[in-house]
Amino acid sequence: MLLVAGDLPSDTDSASPVERALRRVTAALPGGGENRSGQIAMAEAVDEAFVERRHLAVQAGTGTGKSLAYLVPSAQLGRPVVIATATKALQEQLGARDLPLVAEVFGDLSVAVLKGRSNYACRQRTAELAERGFQVGLDDAGDDPDRPQSGSPSNDRLVAQVERLLAWERRSATGDRAELDEGVSDRAWSMVSTGPRECPGAFACPQGGRCFAEMARQAAAEADVIVVNIHLLGSHLASGGQVLPEHDAIVIDEAHELEEIMTQCLGVDLTPGRIRSLASLARPLLSGSAAEAAVDLTATAEGFGSLLSGLPDSAEIDLETNPDLSATLNQLDASLRGMLTGLRENQEGADPRAARALSSATRLMEEVGRIRSPSVDEVLWVEGPRSTRSLNLSPIDVGPALQGQLFEKATVVMTSATIPPRFVSRLGLDDADVVQLDVGSPFDFKRQSMLYVPTHLADRRSDEAEEQIATEIALLIEAAGGRTLSLFTSRRAMNEAADRVADQTSHPILVQGAAANRALIDRFRDEEDACLFATMGMWQGLDVPGRSLSLVTIDRLPFSRPDDPLLSARRSRAGTQAFSVVDLPRAATLLAQGVGRLIRSQDDYGVVAVLDSRLATASYRSVLLGALPPMHRTTSRDEVLAFLSRITSDDHRGAGLRSQTDGPDEK
Repeated sequence: MLLVAGDLPSDTDSASPVERALRRVTAALPGGGENRSGQIAMAEAVDEAFVERRHLAVQAGTGTGKSLAYLVPSAQLGRPVVIATATKALQEQLGARDLPLVAEVFGDLSVAVLKGRSNYACRQRTAELAERGFQVGLDDAGDDPDRPQSGSPSNDRLVAQVERLLAWERRSATGDRAELDEGVSDRAWSMVSTGPRECPGAFACPQGGRCFAEMARQAAAEADVIVVNIHLLGSHLASGGQVLPEHDAIVIDEAHELEEIMTQCLGVDLTPGRIRSLASLARPLLSGSAAEAAVDLTATAEGFGSLLSGLPDSAEIDLETNPDLSATLNQLDASLRGMLTGLRENQEGADPRAARALSSATRLMEEVGRIRSPSVDEVLWVEGPRSTRSLNLSPIDVGPALQGQLFEKATVVMTSATIPPRFVSRLGLDDADVVQLDVGSPFDFKRQSMLYVPTHLADRRSDEAEEQIATEIALLIEAAGGRTLSLFTSRRAMNEAADRVADQTSHPILVQGAAANRALIDRFRDEEDACLFATMGMWQGLDVPGRSLSLVTIDRLPFSRPDDPLLSARRSRAGTQAFSVVDLPRAATLLAQGVGRLIRSQDDYGVVAVLDSRLATASYRSVLLGALPPMHRTTSRDEVLAFLSRITSDDHRGAGLRSQTDGPDEK
């Protein structure tokens, strides 16, 4: 059942209780709030979904104020509500800004922000470092992917960082890494934290009674609203419901990410580094044949790494046709069993590291077992650059797992600025199971923005296409006075375009990868004439309102690689409908997210240029255009240049598009 906000009653003289509550909260915003019909409609729909215990999917365009629209009814529900977000940034915003505002208005509301275990300092690890020195941590940390490492500081710098972490841990009330004023390398953090795969649990740990992660879980168990990220929700589902406190109401924000994140969480991954890390941790704790098994494990890790490095990236694996890989996995299983015997014998009264090693080895053996015997509903594949290759097992369809573990156990509200086509069915639900609502956006996209699709550029497959695209971007940048976010579907295309455009414009060109993303975004926001060239990592979540961003260019429609093994398996299942069921919805969602970077406030004006003529000519263009805001559309460069000229002038706020007839590509 699909509704739009206009279908719902809006009689202000008979405002509902949830609307009155929402007005109290928005009135407390700095400068006072404003009534937004879409926000009110969404809040009432969320409240009704909770009361009737019926699932809800809400598309709430930019500017709706969807966070308060679901937080207000959540705060008044009277039973625990889990709020799950796709990003830590939104998780932090809810916990630090939005929920405190709601709690201040309503008074008696307890809130907890709960993160994955590796986000908290481990007091057992810090106690070991203090007792035995840093070499213990250097030996144990390894390169477990539970604690990814992005830097490799020198030993002196590493020691200084760990010393700072130890001092901070002693005075911290939460042990949450987000508390740190200054960043530390992932390597340093890995020495004072424990991943979920190796933590033995509070009862098996000497520091379990004062564990930061356990304190956070206890606070969450007593809270009215628990804020997590979708990855932690996925871990909860994968564990059979062992991670989060008891609840029967869930809100999932940034829900367009749900399918992909759940595919990761409900699968398993195996890297040589993870195997080496376990062997390094366990070897000093073992003797005899168990110690030999740990040595064998290290050798197996090296062989495993060599095998993976010889396979192409994104290669689907059939173990029956890869006997060497199958034999290596069998050897890995045998070594793990030998180690586990020794670890179990040494666990009584032994070094606390033995409990961590036992937990890690048990989890690894379980996951190796899954990889050795994949089901017909799973796909096994290789991913990553040759030096950090991983073997992954993923469910082809997350619907059955979500149906049994999520939708049958709780009322679920899902919301995003972009709800993908076929979203509900891909999650294993029937349309009749979910109320679907589109509350629109308060922005006047027809007046504030223009969608430009040039049809004069060469076919993307031709030799001259890249040069023509760079020339078009440079021309648009000049008209916009810089102020451009250029998005690309590949790093190669980004770098080539950046080099070409830099030769044709005097405006600063910032390129993703040249510095940390945060530093690049801050400079882009602060330098009004700067341009930022970026890849898929910045298609979502980038928020730069105001005059610093007047132009977004997208080099091509973001269709998936044809050789992606997981999507290939989904295409096979979809048969003749593969393009419309698998590829088109994903491309529409990504395109909408990229386009959504432009208009972020009532005062924003600008152009989105999609430099791919298929958006104006292809038979499927209506699906893609239907996922975008109702922008004025054109194929005329002159019209675009004139609009950019008006909005970059001093009186740009009055320069929006007036009543016009949309171009010939309006369908």
